[in-house]
Amino acid sequence: MKRIVLITISFLCSIVLQAQDVEAFVDKQLQAYPQLRLLDLYKSCFQDYMGAEHLVSDRQKVKAYLDDELSTTTLADLMPWSYEPCGIDGNYYRVSIRTIKENVISEDMLLDAFIRSANSKERPSVESWRERWNMIVCKIDQMQLGLPHYQQDKAFIDSILSTGRYAISHSPEYREAYHPHYRIVERVIFERELKPYLEAARTVR
Repeated sequence: MKRIVLITISFLCSIVLQAQDVEAFVDKQLQAYPQLRLLDLYKSCFQDYMGAEHLVSDRQKVKAYLDDELSTTTLADLMPWSYEPCGIDGNYYRVSIRTIKENVISEDMLLDAFIRSANSKERPSVESWRERWNMIVCKIDQMQLGLPHYQQDKAFIDSILSTGRYAISHSPEYREAYHPHYRIVERVIFERELKPYLEAARTVR
């Protein structure tokens, strides 16, 4: 009986901790991106859980896309940060192409880190992600944030998950306000290979 009680208490504590983590994540995102919608919270969370949206097999195609982004953006177009963790657990990082434009890391370095991150792990099932998202959005419901198009976004996310898909784009409002230009890098790769350069550049400034 005592063992059951202890297990129950431990389980309840884990739920409370998870709720606190969700609240902290959402609050931080709202402070940084007040124009965001539920779609954008969802995108950060699935990037954290699932990693990059596609396995990468064609390096030249990925490089051409990055080249195009670099040539059609200026530093003024980009958010001021060099990197930020994805989602609640920070299993992946968003690394801004600003880091290339400011000559902190090379294009090849970010490209290599992105490709290896996209291909390094077996992707979790969409069903397992759907279960996790349902727990996250349940807590977001309770926060009563009054986000624009909330119920519409929630229904849209549920509809794509029900068909076995999970990846979506940022909301139009987010793209217009914040011009997201980044690549997803797995945490170990980021911390070992990229973060030292980024931290060194920050120290110099």
